[in-house]
Amino acid sequence: VGGLLSALEKHIEAVKSNSLFQGTDFKLASSHHPLNDKVAVECGFRSLSIRVVKELVTFSSYPLLNPPEVSNAGRHLSAAEFHSVLQSAGRLMKNGSPTDDKQLVLLDARNLYETRIGKFHAPSVETLDPGIRQYSDLPSWIDDNSELLRGKHVLMYCTGGIRCEMASAYIRSKGAGFENVFQLYGGIQRYLEQFPDGGFFRGKNFVFDHRISVGSSDTSIMGACLICGSSYDNYSSRCRCTHCRILVLVCDSCQIKSDAYVCELCQKHRMDFGSIPSVQDGELATVLDKNDLKTVCSDSKISSQLPSRNGNAAPRKLRILCLHGFRQNASSFKGRSASLAKKLKSIAELVFIDAPHELPFIYQSCTEAKNSCAPPSGQHAPPPENCKRKYAWLVASDFGGKVEADWKIANQPFDPLQYQGQTDGFDVSLAYLKKMFSEQGPFDGILGFSQGAAMAALLCSQGDKLKGEIDLRFVILCSGFALPLADFGQKPINCPSLHIFGSDPGKDRQITSHTSRYLASRFEDGCSVIIEHEFGHIIPTRSPYMDNIKDFLRRFL
Repeated sequence: VGGLLSALEKHIEAVKSNSLFQGTDFKLASSHHPLNDKVAVECGFRSLSIRVVKELVTFSSYPLLNPPEVSNAGRHLSAAEFHSVLQSAGRLMKNGSPTDDKQLVLLDARNLYETRIGKFHAPSVETLDPGIRQYSDLPSWIDDNSELLRGKHVLMYCTGGIRCEMASAYIRSKGAGFENVFQLYGGIQRYLEQFPDGGFFRGKNFVFDHRISVGSSDTSIMGACLICGSSYDNYSSRCRCTHCRILVLVCDSCQIKSDAYVCELCQKHRMDFGSIPSVQDGELATVLDKNDLKTVCSDSKISSQLPSRNGNAAPRKLRILCLHGFRQNASSFKGRSASLAKKLKSIAELVFIDAPHELPFIYQSCTEAKNSCAPPSGQHAPPPENCKRKYAWLVASDFGGKVEADWKIANQPFDPLQYQGQTDGFDVSLAYLKKMFSEQGPFDGILGFSQGAAMAALLCSQGDKLKGEIDLRFVILCSGFALPLADFGQKPINCPSLHIFGSDPGKDRQITSHTSRYLASRFEDGCSVIIEHEFGHIIPTRSPYMDNIKDFLRRFL
């Protein structure tokens, strides 16, 4: 909340009067006006947003990861206690406080763009900077570097203390050897309030509003320009990496020469160097030589998923196999998904295929005819060869498997619940998909729409049975539903999944929201992400839905 100090104080008193906010830590921070209109628009508090969420900040790097119990978080240290521990790192302290400076480590729980401009530094105390793009990458870093923490007294810190709650609980959940975890209560902000000269904190504290960063009376600069390496810590220009969009530090002089940049992490993993601004041949070589970060990098899992690249090869995109709905085909689904494909083109390649069960040409009588190829009343039907074939992944039990050469009238009006009776043909579709994975794969995941989503869910329910033949890292299920088949079983499905469907009440007249919500419930807790929208039987591509879809997919890049 932003406003005059007197108004904020009245606001705090009003909120405190509600018992729900008992014990809330209210932070007040003075601020100047935004540097410019661009900063104000990007960071200003222009509206009130209230959301009910499972986590204040998404902790897990993959939906598969169950969040730890926050009640098991590390012990809080006040700013004064935190400072005292660093000041007398080798002295015995009471109540389980750190006792040996050789076993004391500082762990920064923030992102790389934050730690570039400021961090804690204490003599003889090792500081671990994970160098992560986003907070949800931290669990992977902890998993990969747990030996750096085992048996140590770990002092954690972040901007305001929120991120340390989950992260410290995650470390402690690893059991023996990880019990002694402490966290700075109130974060760097509370510490700088207590020690306005900076104390053991060097540089500036990155904040997520128009102030961008807050410093102490110590004016030393910790950051450096990505291009020329000169001292620089000003993010007001909001320069970002061309590939991953992380904020980067680029000085005024280098901004004039180019507006395309590649961050340290993308350079480290050999992404396209062609977009690095060419300052001078000699200077560019110097910049590339400086990419050996003096931190333990969190991207070991990410880099292991990226094939080796040479020269200016583009970074690998996710390959997603797309399964259309009932009585559709690859061509029509591709057309309907054109906007989705366009907005995902930088991170994903969508591959469309026809289902194996070809359906007959049918039409409703008289004015009920909807299909553009269906014969209007009183006219002859167009030749079937002039119409695109329609297919299905699952069919009704009375489906003969033979496609009529001509049109036939539907034996009953359209039934929105017809999908419940389309339960045959799974084995044929499974064999067909195994062949597709063998011939056109590998694929990182599957996107299924309506009946295609039901088919994808059935594949996920197979578990290890399909290992080596159909290996999936994730599924995206749009307007999906579960079928009462033995293959689906009662065991929760363990596969990262994104579920997209219309809200209740919604406009999807074919697959109701509770049907899709039930499908999501069949996946393990912590394994599924849900996006509800107010539209009909479609995949939404406007904000904020598109942003949420991209956020899910970026976890697998």
